[in-house]
Amino acid sequence: MKENTKNEKKEMILKELKKTRREAINSAGEKYDSVSLNQVKEMADKFQLPSRKIEILALKSNIIPERYHRNLGVISPLEQVKLLQSKVAIIGAGGLGGTILELLTRMGIGKLIIADKDIVVDSNLNRQILSNETNLGQIKSEAAVKRVKEINSSVEILGHSVFINSDNVKKIIEGAEVVIDALDNLPSRFVLQKACRDLKIPLVHGAIAGFNGQLTTIFPEDKGLELIYGSNKDLPEHGSELELGAPTVTPALIASLEAQEVIKILLKRGKLFRNKLLYLDIEEGTIEILNL
Repeated sequence: MKENTKNEKKEMILKELKKTRREAINSAGEKYDSVSLNQVKEMADKFQLPSRKIEILALKSNIIPERYHRNLGVISPLEQVKLLQSKVAIIGAGGLGGTILELLTRMGIGKLIIADKDIVVDSNLNRQILSNETNLGQIKSEAAVKRVKEINSSVEILGHSVFINSDNVKKIIEGAEVVIDALDNLPSRFVLQKACRDLKIPLVHGAIAGFNGQLTTIFPEDKGLELIYGSNKDLPEHGSELELGAPTVTPALIASLEAQEVIKILLKRGKLFRNKLLYLDIEEGTIEILNL
C-alpha cells in the first residue's frame, strides 16, 4: 500500500513537471525543457519532499532545472542525477575547504559533510570564501552550513564543529563516497588517510604554500601521503605554509582542482591524478606531474 502511494505521488509530480515545464533554447540554439528554481520549490512544498527529489525526477524526465543548465554542456542529465545522489566529506573549512564547498554546492552534490572547529579571524579574510567582516568569531563549520543553504537549498549539509582525530574521524566521514583533505597540518592528514583506507573511501589531497600548490588522489589500496611526506612518525605540525604564507589565488586554484577530482571520481570519467602528484608554481608559471 505504501509503495502504491509512493508511486502515485511520483506520477503526480511528473504530471506537474510536464505541465509547468517551459521550452528554452541553449547557447547552441538547441531547444530543451526546463523548470525554474521557484517551480521546484513550489512542488517541493506541495508534495512535502526535498527539492533535491523534485530535481532528480525532473532530470530523469529530461526536464532541466535551470540552476544546472550550464553544467550540462559537459555532463549529461543522468550524470547530474548522480551528483545529486552523491555524498562527499570535506575536512577543513579554510582557504581550500571553503572554496571546495562552494564549488561542489553549485555543482549540485546532494549531500555534503564539513568538519572544522576553527573560528573566523581577520587573517582569513584574504583568501577564505566563508570569511567576511560580518562573521568574525563564528565557527567555520557553522558559516559553511549557512553558506550552503544560501546557495543551494537542494543540498543537504551536515557540519561538525570539531577537529578530527583518530577517535572521531570515522564517524564523521562514514558513508561518504569521496573525502577531501583540506587540512593545514600533516599529522591530521595522516589520520584522515588512515580512516579513508579503513573505510575504503577515495581521498583527494590538496596543499598550498605561498604560490605553490599540490594535488593527488589516493584510493584505499594506494600508497599516498607516505610517498610525498615520508613516514607519519615525527611529522612537523605544519608544512611550509606558515613560512611562505597563503596568498589569495593559490588556495582558489588548488581547491578548483580538488573539486574537479571529486566530480571525476563520482562520475567515473576522465583521468585522475592517482599515483601522481600535480605540483604548481604559479609565480614561475611551472606545472609538474610527478609519478608517485
